[in-house]
Amino acid sequence: MRSGLRAAAALLTSPRYEIIPSPSIEEKVLESVPRDVTITVTASPSKGLDASLDITQRLRAQGYSVVPHISARLVVDRVHLEEIVARLVSCGVEDIFVPAGDATPPAGPHESALSLLAELDSLGRPFPHVGITGYPESHPLIADDVTVQAMWDKRHYATYVVSNLCFNAATVRHWITRLRARGIGLPLYFGLAGPVEQTKLLRMATKIGVGESARVLSGHKNWLFRLGTPGGYDPSRLLQRAGATLADPASIVHGVHVFTFNQVRETEQWRQSLFEAMASQHVGALDSVQPR
Repeated sequence: MRSGLRAAAALLTSPRYEIIPSPSIEEKVLESVPRDVTITVTASPSKGLDASLDITQRLRAQGYSVVPHISARLVVDRVHLEEIVARLVSCGVEDIFVPAGDATPPAGPHESALSLLAELDSLGRPFPHVGITGYPESHPLIADDVTVQAMWDKRHYATYVVSNLCFNAATVRHWITRLRARGIGLPLYFGLAGPVEQTKLLRMATKIGVGESARVLSGHKNWLFRLGTPGGYDPSRLLQRAGATLADPASIVHGVHVFTFNQVRETEQWRQSLFEAMASQHVGALDSVQPR
């Protein structure tokens, strides 16, 4: 295993797996995902926040650390937000992720994540950890300068950034450098598409309201083409190429956020295979220096 991949794989010791609420996903998580893996739960206009909150509560009861997405555009009003906060605090949630969301028009007064973050602040910051989105690739609807400025504006309310999907290591390196030069010092979780079956990924990315990650894919047809080509995408290859950047202390990368597209069993098998490969190479290296 090359040094870049080894350095990046170390970040997978405590990963975050993003899931989409579905009738079968809870069972899949329980069957395949260790309790030391953090689960993040998307929200979408078609399913609403209740679906995300329900599965958050159930997985919390099973011993998982769970990070629900609280999409700003799905919050109806302050009373609704207070109910969401009370529900999450009561089951021990300490970490939430706040995107703007896709609801058009918004269900309430919040057009942006910044607006909801400010209202959460007025409620006394009930969650110790709050994540926001970063966009290494251009957002399909928002200019690059605006997305970087948005992170700057939200930095006082957030405690970390999760980068959205990107499949180019050079783009990741440039974006992280720009982020840090701008003075945004929040810890970063590197967003990585898992080892997804390509036909399933393409099918899910064309659906409406299946989650934040699918929305991003649907806005980048060149990504879809690349992912749908045999051999076009391999998470290990991307980690290898981005490894030096991710391991650089100046990048302030604290972990990897894996977009699983609900293929959690395949994702966990892939993660364990990386660890096995590292262990095998370590043993081989020791054997090569043993006295003869």
